[in-house]
Amino acid sequence: MLEALYIALSILVTVLFFALIFRAISASSKNEQVAKHNKLTIVIVFSIWQIYTYLIASSGILESFEFPPRFALLLIVPLFIFTFIFLISQRKKQWIQMIPLKWLALFQSFRILVEILFVMSVTKGVLHSEVTIEGYNYDMVFGVTALFIGFGLIKKRISRKVVLIWNYLGILVLASVIFVFTSSIYLPELYGHEVTPAPVEFTRYPYILVAGFLMPLAVFIHVLSIVKHYNKK
Repeated sequence: MLEALYIALSILVTVLFFALIFRAISASSKNEQVAKHNKLTIVIVFSIWQIYTYLIASSGILESFEFPPRFALLLIVPLFIFTFIFLISQRKKQWIQMIPLKWLALFQSFRILVEILFVMSVTKGVLHSEVTIEGYNYDMVFGVTALFIGFGLIKKRISRKVVLIWNYLGILVLASVIFVFTSSIYLPELYGHEVTPAPVEFTRYPYILVAGFLMPLAVFIHVLSIVKHYNKK
């Protein structure tokens, strides 16, 4: 049941993301062939992303918590590099400007559902409490702010500068989550443990979708919003 929920959330987020991006691409291009090419590029890129995440998790290589930190070097770092390279290469594309900022903000509310799954995962022994809202992970709180920011933009009561600062804060919150995950593995004494409390199950599919897809996608959306801000400026 829990595994199915992780997959269902990932599918839901993917469908919403494609709907948002595809609508922007269609609105920005008068040439149907160009629009199809851009959509196909997005699908191929994200398919490669998903396949890589599945293969790296299925290989079992992430199950070792010894140095060097394989989890970060083989999963998190490559996906972050991809995010920045892709968005920097696409930053002048018209489709980026066609994405409503309010929908990018509202999209980040999916992080509330991620944190709910985290709490459920603790009861199943897939996660330890330090990486949830019961411990040091406050990403759910930030997910709630996404609703206020999004509706504030709809009502035109929030400035673009405030949204820009909010996006930077969102990246910092995600960085803190990564620190909690990583330090709980390699510095368990910070949390009162003699050995790492991190269950090896979380390195396996589909639980790996959080670190390998959902969290990087949240970063992707934040960076996309920031790129939009500076392009508009």
